[in-house]
Amino acid sequence: MGNAFPGELAAEARARRGSLRLSQRELAELAGVSERFVRFVEQGKRTVQLDSLLALLDTLGLELRVQTRTSAAARALTGPVASPVAGLRADGELRDGPEARP
Repeated sequence: MGNAFPGELAAEARARRGSLRLSQRELAELAGVSERFVRFVEQGKRTVQLDSLLALLDTLGLELRVQTRTSAAARALTGPVASPVAGLRADGELRDGPEARP
């Protein structure tokens, strides 16, 4: 995750909380986290617990995704070698049906 990620996450969480018209305290209660944790996320603090972050995002109707980067370094890693994970296509999407079997 790049240096901009905590700030982007903070801005998105703040904006979503605002659109839902929730206070930090209300959001904390709904997500089962502390009000302090909500503040940390909205300030872009870099060290937050993943399980608490996921609970907060779920409460806001947001999700955290992991995607393959499109940078030159990431493209260099994705050559013609097949994925070692059965059912995972080269573009990172899961395959369904019989073609998912190795």
